[in-house]
Amino acid sequence: MPTARPDTLRVFSLNCWGIRFFSQLCTQRYEMIGELLGREQHDIALLQEVWSERDFLFLKRKLSSSHPYTHYFKSGVIGSGLAVFSKHRIQDALLYQYSLNGYPYMLHHGDWFGGKAVGLVIVDIFGLKAHVYVTHLHAEYSRAQDEYLTHRIVQSWELLQFVRHTSCGADLVVLGGDLNMHPQDLGNRLLRSHTGLRDCYTETDTFDGCEDGHTLIADNHFTKKQDLVPFEKGIRIDYILMKGSQRVSMKCESLSTTKGPVADKPFPYSDHESLTAELALSRQHGSSDALAASEQMDVVAEARAVVKEGLCQTEALRDKTEALRDKAMRLMFGGLLLLLLPLAMAFLPCFCSFSTLGLLGAVCMSLLLSGALLYLLFTTHIKVLKETEDQMMLTSNDLQTKLAGCRLSGCPSSDGSPDLQPLSPFKREE
Repeated sequence: MPTARPDTLRVFSLNCWGIRFFSQLCTQRYEMIGELLGREQHDIALLQEVWSERDFLFLKRKLSSSHPYTHYFKSGVIGSGLAVFSKHRIQDALLYQYSLNGYPYMLHHGDWFGGKAVGLVIVDIFGLKAHVYVTHLHAEYSRAQDEYLTHRIVQSWELLQFVRHTSCGADLVVLGGDLNMHPQDLGNRLLRSHTGLRDCYTETDTFDGCEDGHTLIADNHFTKKQDLVPFEKGIRIDYILMKGSQRVSMKCESLSTTKGPVADKPFPYSDHESLTAELALSRQHGSSDALAASEQMDVVAEARAVVKEGLCQTEALRDKTEALRDKAMRLMFGGLLLLLLPLAMAFLPCFCSFSTLGLLGAVCMSLLLSGALLYLLFTTHIKVLKETEDQMMLTSNDLQTKLAGCRLSGCPSSDGSPDLQPLSPFKREE
């Protein structure tokens, strides 16, 4: 007799703001988060900014009964900060670290030291194959002067490519995390248009949470008000996205967020608000997800427009980065020339002390090393941008070819739709 499939899947997502020695009240807040997860009994919990493995192990012990299956993704200097807790068996896991993630010399931002990535766990939910993704993209420190826009565009592109190429054969797909993008930002639209993922906030039947679904709000005790400028009430940058398949349809019945202060507690769980989505699962036969011809052509046209916009922004930053690389090159050669000066002075009459020569040599060596590191950094940056540009061009050309073919043949739908992937058959219930 086939195993009964669940009616709903409860998914939780939270940026825990767990930077030890920098984030406030880490130990107490992790205790609160553990109590919340143990009490609410979510099927899957997707956590970001769990930067310390010690904190992950604490939660793992605390949730050993309610969420016996866990995975902690490790990357970068201080880790990815990504963790998954599940009531259902985790069959496999995979991590992809983003190619661009800030600059090492921007110490006050620190994103480069955290290995920002996307993690995938394949979870067996009563016989259904669920591909569950958790991610955290580069922060936006200034809305008006966003120097990391291209980094998030590249990360969004790599994220959608990773989801598209790893979700084939999944019965259902869920992505949760801190995207650090507003709903209509370019990277967000790029992600949704190419993967077919749907935003639970816009799809839900009922919503209980902060105004407009905000996940970074002024009423949160830990929120820095300058992070919200020019949005006084808050911003929505944390998401739970979903997609069904030819076998299983998904619908968000309800979505809720925390609202800053926690009842009977002196402070919130984090500087971000958590999300909880109730996803209804139902068996379906055939491909009801297929789009009508007009709808599908609109989706393809929109995707092409997004790709072109991304290419323009990438090209603009590439020119700027090449100029920076040239400056780094000149700095490196300047350091080499200056390094020869104290060597020449050593063979001349002693006009200065050895301590002065040593200091001059140290300065020259510092200039040389700085120039070399900057040259390597910006060379890598340009290669990543060019590779992303090439991939976007290939996708844009492919979409154009499919659209032209659809018009010529008059087909009602196209198998090349990004949200329709070939899936292996499974035994139907009698």
